[in-house]
Amino acid sequence: MGLLPQELIRKKRDGLVLDRNEISQFVQDVTNGNFSDSQVAAMTMAIFLNGMDRDETVALTSAMCKSGDVLNWAHLDGPVVDKHSTGGVGDNVSLMLAPLAAACGLYVPMISGRGLGHTGGTLDKLEAIPGYNVSPSPELFNKVVKEVGCAIISASKNLTPADKKIYAIRDVSATVESVPLIVASILSKKLASGLDALILDVKCGNGSTTSDVDEAKLLAQELVDVANGAGLSTKAVITDMNQPLASAIGNAIEINNAIEFLKGSKQDVRLRKVVLEITSSMLVAGGLASNNDEARIITTKKLDDGSAADIFGRMVHALGGPSDIMEKTNSILPKANTIIPIVAKQDGWISYYQTRELGMAVVRIGGGRSNPQDELDYSVGLSDLLAIGQKVSKGDQIALAHINDDDGKALQFEKEIYTAIRIGDQEVDPKNPILSEITASE
Repeated sequence: MGLLPQELIRKKRDGLVLDRNEISQFVQDVTNGNFSDSQVAAMTMAIFLNGMDRDETVALTSAMCKSGDVLNWAHLDGPVVDKHSTGGVGDNVSLMLAPLAAACGLYVPMISGRGLGHTGGTLDKLEAIPGYNVSPSPELFNKVVKEVGCAIISASKNLTPADKKIYAIRDVSATVESVPLIVASILSKKLASGLDALILDVKCGNGSTTSDVDEAKLLAQELVDVANGAGLSTKAVITDMNQPLASAIGNAIEINNAIEFLKGSKQDVRLRKVVLEITSSMLVAGGLASNNDEARIITTKKLDDGSAADIFGRMVHALGGPSDIMEKTNSILPKANTIIPIVAKQDGWISYYQTRELGMAVVRIGGGRSNPQDELDYSVGLSDLLAIGQKVSKGDQIALAHINDDDGKALQFEKEIYTAIRIGDQEVDPKNPILSEITASE
């Protein structure tokens, strides 16, 4: 017989190490309701204050993974590989990456999330497409992954139920920032997805949840080591988030940006680098290429010949969206009734973005949620945003602001955008968005 909940809490409160059985008991008791909400809050605070060692974090991740369904893809004839991003402004990489990886021969069953704070959610973006079903039946999910090669959906109620309960309580108990709990939350869902390998995109900069590069590297290393310790082959890429990754912020606007990218009509330079880098790493992890250079030749070909665009269109249609999304994008996606040019107030170079503030400005006009029950305005946001390092003359367009100005928010939105942009009088060298790679510790 295991310890009572209060004894498990006391042990972690006192800074002692929980063994695998005790952690398994904690997760099982959370799942079946034997741990009350107040006791879960006490345990998460004890973990927040005292931390967990590597073995504890691996045990917590594995137990949370096994708290519900674990997907099995043994019937597929190729490697099953996914990626996870820690989130950032204008980060629509998943929309291009999943179909590109599938075009290269991988299977990508991508379990995604909704917007959190200033960062947009992949599910919210996809729901800007009329009819797209982010919660298909398990049978349809399996069918789409097998026949199309990828499907981007939400987690089912039966996938990692312990994580859902623990996360909801962390959110209201000031324990969201605990690294062991962050790691277990992210990785338990990926382990339960039945993957052969995983690539992590850990964002770093003023538009991410991790602004310091050393902090990002520590988080990435912990994620990589715990994932590998739990039996999932994983590598991480640290990417720059000191400016929006795409030249677009907002749900329908980022979908449009992704479709233009896949069709080759417009590809932001930094975005292309990140998409090709992470997809190439996925191919190597899945055994379809021996190194990143070889993988990049494959991914570049499948992007440029339209194969990835074709798969994106097929995925959308298979999950309930229109069959002609690629051809009739502009008439299908929702549009704002007002478009305002954001222009340079002086000559110079785009030198700095308050990236988080750009994201929050879009949230405040309805592009994100302040409360979980808020309805989204899929049409609002920013498009055609210039990258840091671009030269401008006074009056040149820096971006287009898309807003439904029925309630007088346009002036405030415009003011917030101008406040978040800096134009300097010296040339700025645009930073490579790929900062470093993190592999498992020796």
